[in-house]
This record gives sequence, structure tokens and C-alpha cells, in this order.
Amino acid sequence: MKKIILSYIYLICLAFISKFSFAVSPEEQRPPTDANIFGHVIDAETGEHLPFVHLVIKGTRIGTITDATGHYILTNLPPGRHILVASSMGYARSEADFEAVKDRTIEVDIELVPTGIILEEIVLTSSPTASGFRYQPDNVFTGEKLQRRSEPSFGEMLNGQPGVAMRSFGSAPARPVIRGMDGDRILVLENGERMGDISETSADHAISMDPLVASRLEVVRGPASLLYGSSALGGVINLMTTDVPDQWDAGITGVVSGQGATMNNMGAGFGRITYGDNNWATTARFAMRQAGNITSPDGEVPQTSMRNTDGAVGWGIDNGNLNGGLSLSFFDQVFEIPEGIDDPDETVEIRARRYSFQGRFARDFIGSFFDKAQLRFNATHFFQQEVEVETLEDGSIDEDIELEYDQYAFSSTLTLQHKPRGIFARGAVGFSFQGQALNVGGDEAYTPGEQRFSLATFTFQEIPLSNVLRLQAGIRLDFQNSRALSNELFPDVDLNRTTFNYSGSVGLNIRPREGMEIGGQFARSHRNPIVEELFANGAHLGAGVYEVGNPNLKDEIGHGGDLFFRLRTEVLDFEVALFVNDFSNYIVFQPTGQTDDASGFPVFEYVEGMARLHGGEVSAAFNLAEGLVYQTGIDIVRGRRIIDNQPNENLPFIPPFRFNNQLEYDFTTGWLGASFMAVAKQSRVAPEEESTAGYSLLGFQAGYRLNFNGRHVIILRVENALDTSYRDHLSRIDDRNFIMPGRNVNLTYRWFF
Repeated sequence: MKKIILSYIYLICLAFISKFSFAVSPEEQRPPTDANIFGHVIDAETGEHLPFVHLVIKGTRIGTITDATGHYILTNLPPGRHILVASSMGYARSEADFEAVKDRTIEVDIELVPTGIILEEIVLTSSPTASGFRYQPDNVFTGEKLQRRSEPSFGEMLNGQPGVAMRSFGSAPARPVIRGMDGDRILVLENGERMGDISETSADHAISMDPLVASRLEVVRGPASLLYGSSALGGVINLMTTDVPDQWDAGITGVVSGQGATMNNMGAGFGRITYGDNNWATTARFAMRQAGNITSPDGEVPQTSMRNTDGAVGWGIDNGNLNGGLSLSFFDQVFEIPEGIDDPDETVEIRARRYSFQGRFARDFIGSFFDKAQLRFNATHFFQQEVEVETLEDGSIDEDIELEYDQYAFSSTLTLQHKPRGIFARGAVGFSFQGQALNVGGDEAYTPGEQRFSLATFTFQEIPLSNVLRLQAGIRLDFQNSRALSNELFPDVDLNRTTFNYSGSVGLNIRPREGMEIGGQFARSHRNPIVEELFANGAHLGAGVYEVGNPNLKDEIGHGGDLFFRLRTEVLDFEVALFVNDFSNYIVFQPTGQTDDASGFPVFEYVEGMARLHGGEVSAAFNLAEGLVYQTGIDIVRGRRIIDNQPNENLPFIPPFRFNNQLEYDFTTGWLGASFMAVAKQSRVAPEEESTAGYSLLGFQAGYRLNFNGRHVIILRVENALDTSYRDHLSRIDDRNFIMPGRNVNLTYRWFF
């Protein structure tokens, strides 16, 4: 396997290395005169002096860069008229006309206007200042790029992206897995704040948002505890909506969308309308989705249907120094869990509702050191029931509420940005508060409830070391208190945990030439055990396992390093990323090989110890001809438990090696494409975990764009075109003899007006 990977990387590099030359031409000789200019480069909106801006006399190689104070000087210029050109990332290029006079020194100041042209490439989740400098690999999906990946769940949408796989338990609860980590180690945010649902706690719990609602999706691969605290050990996924309008046109605008799929007879619809005035706007949206049972090459997979509704109203304001707004949203979902294929008269339904009140406000402060402030908050009420439904012999329906969750949660962050000062570029100081009260009930409640709150403060700083090298450093301090809440099945539980932890990171970003970027980060991260890991003791109906917790579990501590290299040219977009993460007190959901007599479920227990995960991703996109692009990529993860005086064990649920390919021809009014993914056998399994065979999947995609009374986009996808029968290693229902979905034809339509 190692030889295959190394050969793959070598062939890509060898094919293109001859196209790039790093030779530096000698500077043109400057005539010995005394014409000089000096000045500052200034942000046109804030008045800040900008460091490390590139300056060049147009038509020559005479140039320099501004220093840390935004000042520059050019000497010995040829007398006459000249144009000074200034350029910097995040700003529109600017020119200043001046006349150089012999034996004189004149001042030429130049202003740069911030531009949003590159904002789509900046992953806002990675940086509170949106500086655009990367220290770990990330991805962003917006617009048509997001529409093309529309699926019933975010796990299915992101599956196949570099380093991202899917934890499968049917369509509805499918959740992303980043570099072998999922559940509470991957933090899913809504507009930068925690969602307040319980999707991270178990494989049968779903993310409480319909994918049609998201207008932007950001993925950060690697630890992000510096900015987000506990649960960001493996990465962050930020689901962003426009429920609080941030940009709008005057009058009425909107979008209408419809989607259908054959594999599960799925139909979905979405609509949003926005009315904008000069400095305020209102918006409303509604989404609806319904699907039947999944069909596989072996037939229908029973008890995998789903239906949900998702709606919101919002208001936004922008009057110059103050912008932001408020929104109210609701989400209602019902989906089935495949409890048992042999008893068609019994089903398990998950019924969930979430209500959310969100706000975001930002303000500029002219003249002060902290010149920008943003406050975000999300208050939620989440309610979920796991209901066993049985059809009796007389045709009547008997329902038993086996498990019930009732949670109130609040998450808020205040971020203060400061101006560049001394060696520091623009940086940030932040404060966050999170609180939740979770009550657990039902006939088979296998855990008590929990009350938890945490306070944190952090700082994020960047230090420009030169015009090509930048240092990032930050630290976060977290205080958390949690208390178990008794219920009928855990009447005597009494545990109060108080922890204090810190996270930190140090990173470098190097841009030695245009289109080339190298980034690296070393980070310390942490995660607090969740209530299931601490107190579980019983059969979990929805997940189909008997769970055993451990109240003596300690906080997980991770030390990890990320390194990536990216090269962009007219013909190639290439990126390679490597990572290694060492963990102490790593909590593993480990099968014991035993079966609970009463429920018949396999017994899993939460155990802790040392662990290491390492691997990497390679991706490349080649522009073969006008509109013709070939994309390819591989990713690999290895995970091991490190056990004293014993042979090390493989971690469970580690994704196998994958090889992705896609060929697409875009002819402006539409596109045609094909995809091929090969997944290797996963034989590196944990004790009592079954291995899975390799498989290959073929897919096709076509789209059409039409501009008439707005913009229309039609997308047709054929997934698993050969109707391949396979089992995904991360599927949590493999032990029940269910295989993955078969051939699927998916049609999506969107109209923007």
C-alpha cells in the first residue's frame, strides 16, 4: 500500500515539475539619480497602515514592500512620470500616478480598497479575523458547488471529500467522519455556534438541519479547539445559512428548489424569499423532505424511511458601523431505524424537534485599539423520542417511548478584533459561554441526564515575519462544570465534575511564490467526556447495542501536527496534507464480543488509553483543455491504541484507503461528468470488529444552466450506476446484514430570482 501511494504522488509531481521554474531574473540596473519617493499604504475603509504590501513601478522591476508600519521608500528613480502599483491579498490592486524629479524626495501615499473577490476561498471557521492565511487544510462549498452535492444528509454530501468519510446508519442520521474521528470529536456548528442537538452522541442521532437550507458549508480538517473548545479534536464543520441576512439587493429576491431520487422515492422542496431595503432586510424560508425505504442491490432495506420540515424567519440590519440581525427557526424530523429485518411488525422511530433563536451583531469602533467586535449566540430547545412501534394482531398500534431527550442549550461567543500593533498583525481576543440542561427519560433510559456549563477565553494572533512568511499563535483557557441529573432508572446518581483545560496552537504559513502555499500547525486540544461515555449502562434501542460507560474517564488530551502544501497554476491545483495526532485518555467505544441476554444486543464499553492516528490526503485537479477538468485524490488513515506491555490494537471504525477520480467537461451553459471511487479492503480492525471487503463505485453527472427571469440550474446525478453490492466499513448496521444503497438517479432544480 505504501508503494502505491508513493508512486501515485511521484507520478503526479513528475508530470508537471518541468512546467515550473523558480529561477529569479536579475534586477534591472537603476540609473544613478537622486529622485526618491516615500509614503504609506493605507486601508481605504479603516485608515490602517498595511504591512508587507507589494509595490512596483509599472513597466520596471523596481519595487519594494511596506514594512510592519505600512511605510515604504524607493530611491534612485529615473526622473519622469511613473505609475506606482500596490497589491496585497484581500485588496483590490491600486495605482498612483506621480512624477519623479531629480534631487527631490516626494511623498506618495496609496490607498487599497478591501475586496470580497477571494472571500469564497477563505474559510471563516479557521480564523476570527478572516485573514485568509491557512495553517491547516480546509474546504469551502458555496453556490453551485454546494448544490451539486445536495443529499438527504450532510454525511452523504461530504462523503468522498479529502479526509472526510461518512458514519452511516441509514440516510437521515448519516454524519461526517474526519480523518477517522466522528461523534463528539467532530464539532458541527450552525453559523459559528453549537447547534444544541444531540447528533454527536450516538450513531442513530441526526444533525437537525436539512441540507437544502445551507448556503455555505465549511470543513476544517484537524484540531480546532483553540477557537471552539471541547469537541473540536478532529475538526469542525460549519453549516452556514442566511437566516440572518448579511448581503441583500433592494426589493424581492429568492430561490426555489426541488429534488427527487429513485433509490428511496425521495422528494424534497425548498424556498426562500428576501425583501431588502437600504439598510435592513427580512427573510423567510421553508424546506420539506420525505423518503421511503432505501433500496439496495439485494432489495429493499426496511425501516429506513424519513420525513422532515425545516423553516425560519430572520431580520438583518446594516447601517454602517453596526450590522447583524436575529432569526427564529424550527426543525421537525421523523425517521425509522432498522431494528430488525425479521419482524416487519416492529419498527423504531426517532422523532425529533428543535427550536432555535439566533443572533449575530458586529460593530466597528473608530479610533480605538479594539476596532471590531462581534457577538453571536444560539439558544435552542431540542426534544427527541425513540419510540418502539408494534402492529398487534388485531391491527391496532402499540407505541412505547423507550428513550426521551429534552435539552435546553445556549452558546455564545464575543470576539474583539484589534488593529495591527508592533510585530502583530490584526488579531483577536474572544470570550465564550456554553450551557445545557439535558433530561433523559423513557422506559429504557440507559443514562442519567446532565447539566453542564463552560466559560472560556482565547486569543488568536498572527505575526508577519516577512512578505512570504507568517506566524500564528494562540491559546484558549476553558473552565467546565458538569453534574449528573437523576431520573427514574438512575435515582441515586451523584457526580459533579469540574475541569480546567487549555488549548493552544502554533502555525506557520509560507507563500514563496504566487500560487504556492505551505502551511503547518502544532496544536494541543482537549475533549470532555459526554454523559453516555460516563454513565451509560443499558440497552440503547436506536443504536442496537448495549452500552457500558465509565464514570472515572478522564478528559481526552491531543497533541497533533498538520502540514500541507498547495500549488495553483493555470493547469494544476495540487494539494498534499499530512497529519499525526497523539492522544492520552482516548476514549474508545469498544465491542466486547459479548451479547446482552435480555435485549440480544452486542455489548460495547467505553474504555480509555493512549492512541495515535496518522495519515494524509493528496488531491489534484488538471485543466486538460478549455472546460475539461480531471480531478483525482487519495486519502488514508491509520489508528492504533497504544497499550503498555501488550501488542497495540487497531482502533475501531477507521476508514479504509480510498482513491477518487472525476472527469468533467463544462461548456458554459452546462456540464457533463463521470466519477469513479475505489475503496480498499479494511482488514486493520479492532478486536471483535469485522473486516469489510473493498469495492468500486461509478457515477455520472450532468447539469444545465439557463438565464431567463432569473437563473435556473438543473442537475442530474446517477450514483452507484452499476448497482454494486457493498458494505461500508463505517456503517453501524453491518451486523444486521444490511448493505449500502443501490443505483440512484437524483434530479435537482433551482431557480434564483
